[in-house]
This record gives sequence, C-alpha cells and structure tokens, in this order.
Amino acid sequence: MKYVMTESGFETNLEFGKLTISGDETKGFRPYQLLVSSLVGCSGGVLRKVLEKMRMPVEEMEIDVLEVVRNHEEASRLEKVHIHFKLKGSNLDATKMDRAMALTKKNCSMVRSVDQSMEVIETFEIL
Repeated sequence: MKYVMTESGFETNLEFGKLTISGDETKGFRPYQLLVSSLVGCSGGVLRKVLEKMRMPVEEMEIDVLEVVRNHEEASRLEKVHIHFKLKGSNLDATKMDRAMALTKKNCSMVRSVDQSMEVIETFEIL
C-alpha cells in the first residue's frame, strides 16, 4: 500500500476505492475511527462465520460501539472499546453464545493485534 500526503492528511487507493485519512473529520476518516471500525468489522465478520459453523445463522446483525475510552494524557491513546452485537436469527441459542463470543475474540485478527495494549469488550443480545 502506498499513502500520499495531502493538505489535510493522507490518501491511498485501495481495491474498493480511495481512502482519505485526516485528523479533521470534515476532510477524511480520523485514525481512531478507522481503528475502531477495523475492530467492529473484523469481529462482526468472524462472529457471523462462527455462528454459521455452529448452525446458528444470523439473519440480521447490528453492531453498536457503546464506549470508547481514550487517554488524553498519553496522546489520546485508545484504552478501551466496548462492542455490542444485536443479533436476529431463528435458530440462535443463548446457551451457546458465550462459546461463540469466545471463539470470535480468539479468531479476530484485529482484536488479537491490540489485545495487549487496549481492552476490547464484546457483548451481545438476541433480539
């Protein structure tokens, strides 16, 4: 990947299209938004696959980020992200969800990449 400096940040062209990164959210995605989005996207994708393998396919999934804690004394470092999954499916079994959540956390590369430097909390509810 190649990133080019612009007046307000950096840009890169990826397979899907152009990505603009900026500390000014009116001019691009802020770096912390991309990090949180990476955690959400990875965890959601892994959870979906895990539930399919457990024969509990998800018909609808909504993911809320309930909390983002930043330490402003340490360059606004991310210290905690709370990701909450809202799931709909005709075959979802609440008794198997703890195992599904553990497998999700274990197999999400983005969560594993930050697990020594920040707390990632993943919770769920079945709708």
